[in-house]
Amino acid sequence: MKKSILVLGLVATLLSCTDKGTTAVSEQKTAYIDTQKLMKEYEETKDIEAKYKIKSDEMGKELEGDISRFQADAQNFQREAQAKGMAWAQQKGAELQRREQDLSAKQQGMLQALQLESGKEMDSLVKKIKTYVKDYGKKNGYAYIYGTEDASTILYAKEEFDLTDKVIKDLNSKYKGTATTAETKDEKDATTKK
Repeated sequence: MKKSILVLGLVATLLSCTDKGTTAVSEQKTAYIDTQKLMKEYEETKDIEAKYKIKSDEMGKELEGDISRFQADAQNFQREAQAKGMAWAQQKGAELQRREQDLSAKQQGMLQALQLESGKEMDSLVKKIKTYVKDYGKKNGYAYIYGTEDASTILYAKEEFDLTDKVIKDLNSKYKGTATTAETKDEKDATTKK
């Protein structure tokens, strides 16, 4: 009999501890952010992407001229090789091969430099966003703010816990980049024409 009372008392104690633990956890404020949507709709991300698209295009134009000259020389080589003989063709062919390798190396170097530079800028942007979300969570009393991505740990969440649009709006309102100033200028032009 004493053992039964002792066991019941122990079970009651364990259940009361379990109830208190779940109550404390369920009262914690949590939310999530769709990080893919955030990065897609954040103006600074768009500005960085546009900046590197322009740089890539400029580099492409620079290479275009070199490639065109190389292709013209290669076509001339094919025509002249028969007329000028085998020794000339071997010498000129080796020279064309070196130029082709140099062009390829130049293109790869430009791409790597561009990727490195844009990667650094995007890493800096991600750090800035993480800091903002951390501060936002502290300021608004969140215990957890989760992020969703392709390999997400959040498989389902109620829409009411989605902070994505709020965070995008706040970040975009604080960001004073080229897209914002361009839109403002376009809006001013439109109002002056009316």
